Amino acid sequence: MSVPVKLPALGESVVEGTLSRWLVTVGDRVQVDQPLCEVTTDKVDAEIPAPVAGVVESIAVAEDTVVGVGAELAVIREEAVVADPSDEAMTREVTAEVLCEDPVGSEAMAPRATPVARRVAERNALTLSEIDGSGPGGRVTKSDGLGSLETASAPAATRPKAAEAVAAPTPALPQLRLELEEGDRVVRMSPQRRAIAAHMVYSKHTSPHVGTVAEVDFGAVVALRRQRAAAFQERHGHGLTLLPFVAHGVATALREFPALNVSVTEDAIVERSGIHLSVAVETEKGLLAPVVRDADRLSPTGLAIAIAELSERTRARQLSPDDLRGGTFTISNPGRTGNLYGFAIINQPQVGILRMGELVKRPVVRSIDGEDAIVIRPTMHLALSYDHRAVDGAGANGFLHRVRELLEAAAFDL
Repeated sequence: MSVPVKLPALGESVVEGTLSRWLVTVGDRVQVDQPLCEVTTDKVDAEIPAPVAGVVESIAVAEDTVVGVGAELAVIREEAVVADPSDEAMTREVTAEVLCEDPVGSEAMAPRATPVARRVAERNALTLSEIDGSGPGGRVTKSDGLGSLETASAPAATRPKAAEAVAAPTPALPQLRLELEEGDRVVRMSPQRRAIAAHMVYSKHTSPHVGTVAEVDFGAVVALRRQRAAAFQERHGHGLTLLPFVAHGVATALREFPALNVSVTEDAIVERSGIHLSVAVETEKGLLAPVVRDADRLSPTGLAIAIAELSERTRARQLSPDDLRGGTFTISNPGRTGNLYGFAIINQPQVGILRMGELVKRPVVRSIDGEDAIVIRPTMHLALSYDHRAVDGAGANGFLHRVRELLEAAAFDL
């Protein structure tokens, strides 16, 4: 029996992915759950497993092709063995010739493009020869500025529901032309970098970003961390950083300011029942944001362990789609040095993201025994970006002020 292999849902609001690499070829014998190919989205690199054991009968999608959730990627014939190894080798050779065969006649002169790209170009009266293809051999793919056009031109009944629930599609942007100089090097974006870039543009186009900054005295947190760091490392096997304290303050403040814990659809605000923190983690392929579930129910110790384990699995590329699904607010910690503060782009469909700055010693004025004095304190700027469609300035400022109060009090039970 022939069993189709389809692209599963790979995360909240993800309706498509780029098939970046095949791990098998036609004629290969595979086992249940054996990885067949790698698919990249703006949220995750995922391996698609074999649903049954058997032989790869056909491959329907070429590498570097954008496909929608539910699309057929391959077909597996449920057979335990291949009758003759020579037949298997012959099948591979014939299939390779078919996949690599060039069109003949008038079609040979046509621009190289994927079927999806051709369909979108026809719908929108575009000339494929005028589009710079990023696929193998210069082939034009859906990701070459065509994806948003297809969504916009598709009938309402056929558009992906997850995309509709977030906002209207982003219009295609004009292609910029650069004059290259001697020594310039052109490096194609990886599928994941292209997906991240598309999500960032979509977020800025969709959400009216507003920013506010608080300067926080971390003296009490630093002292508590210094007292407990060695014992924490010995007991749990993870270092104790400042991030879990910030995460605990954010989760606590979100309970008191639920306007920051919502999502926005086209005509409604969705109040999220759980507080699930997305924590940005830098990887060699870009930024990912795995999710700590029910963060408001965890102690700083529980948050420290959860964040450390998620970060390790992220860098080891061991995340599942579920690890990136359902976040309601994001925290970003871009580094220890050279980072006063900055405003991060909101992680859709959330409405807020808090970016940590550099911890530095600064002179500040404090009241000591009724007298003002200048003292040296470890301080950090926390910068909040929020979606003004759902959050007003008073609510955003109140939330950030509460985070500051919690961190400066440092009443954390480790």
